[in-house]
Amino acid sequence: MVRRRLRFSLFWRTFLLLAALLAGSIVAWVLTLRALEIESRTDETARQMAADVTLSRVALRHADGYERVALAKTLTRLEAVRLMPRAAGDRWLPLDSDRTSRAIANELRSRLGAETILARSVNDVDGLWVGFSIDDDAYWLRAQAEHAQPLAPGTWMLWVAVALAATALGSAAVARLINRPLRDLLFAASRLGDGAYNSQLDETTLTSEIRQVNVGFNRMARELARVEEDRAVMLAGISHDLRTPLARLRLEAEMSVDDEDAKNNMALDIDQLDAIIDKFMDYARPGNVRLRPVHLSAVVEREMAAFRDTSHIRFTSRVAIDTMVMADDTELGRVLANLFENAQRYGRSVGTGVADIEINYARSGPWVIVSVRDHGPGVPPEKLGQLTTPFFRGDAARTSATGAGLGLAIVDKAMHRIGGSLELANASSGGLVAHLRLKRAPS
Repeated sequence: MVRRRLRFSLFWRTFLLLAALLAGSIVAWVLTLRALEIESRTDETARQMAADVTLSRVALRHADGYERVALAKTLTRLEAVRLMPRAAGDRWLPLDSDRTSRAIANELRSRLGAETILARSVNDVDGLWVGFSIDDDAYWLRAQAEHAQPLAPGTWMLWVAVALAATALGSAAVARLINRPLRDLLFAASRLGDGAYNSQLDETTLTSEIRQVNVGFNRMARELARVEEDRAVMLAGISHDLRTPLARLRLEAEMSVDDEDAKNNMALDIDQLDAIIDKFMDYARPGNVRLRPVHLSAVVEREMAAFRDTSHIRFTSRVAIDTMVMADDTELGRVLANLFENAQRYGRSVGTGVADIEINYARSGPWVIVSVRDHGPGVPPEKLGQLTTPFFRGDAARTSATGAGLGLAIVDKAMHRIGGSLELANASSGGLVAHLRLKRAPS
């Protein structure tokens, strides 16, 4: 099985890489700070607890039995600590519930002695309890609860969430800044592909690599504009230079040839040469057109009316009269004329020898799909993709071909000029169908 790889735009690729890098850095910093925070709180709590126990021991050791009881009550009334006698029946839980508690317990034992008892609850009273003995008496001392508590997990999660949100925003801003020159280059390249040779990029940008690319692109655009201008002048000259001798040939043939059949055949050959010149000019036409709302049905009716000989071609149009598309009237007419001519030449029915052409349409969101279908033999499926190649003809059409092999190539190029597309397919019941996708005009 072929594995499909995920593909991202350059912006998302840059964004995800930056976000992953920064998110990993944030997690590393959080773990480091948490470790430092635990170590700091462990040392601080252990030092304060050891000081409280040491002071309590000193005070209790220099007091007799009655004074110890009074001193314990006095200390218990203080807010910071609670001192009470330890009995054999006391219920207590060891101080080993989490990493911080175990660290505090180890630190206190190192300061107060290995025999020190440490508990997180005594007689169902939570806190940090230290059990110690003086002579034959045993005591519990409880510190303030917050001394043993690290930052709450919710606080850490809040910090991490804020840091990740800032990372996402920063990554998006950096990715956008990095990809802006490439986005401008992509936009200029697309305009250049549409024939806008005046597209220019900023040659003063601070990034040297981008500046060199922009300079090279602008140089290429200027060269292409010059080549296009030279091509237009050359084609215009060729058209003029060829049509002048053709016109003289027609005139001389009509005046000097007595045989009417020969004269008609020469006139047909000259007309064919003139039509081929028109095809070359249509295919080489510049791509700059201005789109405007066009009545589709009116253009279809106009181009159908140009084919008057019903013994060779018949039309059936089902295009609604109110259908409007965004196009150039001349270009759209050229598209339909070439499709009709192609159908008349290669799409005739086997039985009647007449090209029956059906024109239908359908609305699909912002598009209007126009279908032009004949009832001829169709085209082998493997050759459908080659029909829009200049000078290509199917094998079945070679013997009867009298054109330049540019009809469908002109259609495809003209459709791109007006912002549409062409799709060719064989109809299920026979014949070739051309689907024209045109932009729907706003109502």
